[in-house]
Amino acid sequence: MKNKIIVSTGIILSLFIWACGGSDSNNTASSEAPSSTEVSNDEKGIGSVKHVELTNPLDPAMIESGKGVYNLKCSACHRLTKEKLVGPGWLGVTQRRKPEWIMNFAINADEMLNKDATAMALLEECLVRMPNQNLTEADARNVLEFMRNNDGEK
Repeated sequence: MKNKIIVSTGIILSLFIWACGGSDSNNTASSEAPSSTEVSNDEKGIGSVKHVELTNPLDPAMIESGKGVYNLKCSACHRLTKEKLVGPGWLGVTQRRKPEWIMNFAINADEMLNKDATAMALLEECLVRMPNQNLTEADARNVLEFMRNNDGEK
């Protein structure tokens, strides 16, 4: 009986990890921590996004598109409050992180989790790697606009 419970628990845990991207065969990133010479402390993160032109006021079409991406690809792991689910809650994220960092993490999570000090600290806190959601830069920009709206920006 004990063996059946252990095996069942293992299967359920494996399915959960697989569903969240933990065993994706396309994921070639190493789970080993990089050497300290490889770690980035750049507040903009690691990736193609070097500068983000923020809208003022917020763009309603971008917010709506970002909400759609959130509902489809993000809401299973992230809440719009401070509540940690699988990943951290999003409330206040645009005040804690630079727009470039947020977008780079959204489109380049594997490299960020391996080389960015802030992302690595979040991984230690959450214990689950964010899977690659295959977002385009436009998707990530729309999600950023949705996050800014969620944080009460006008």
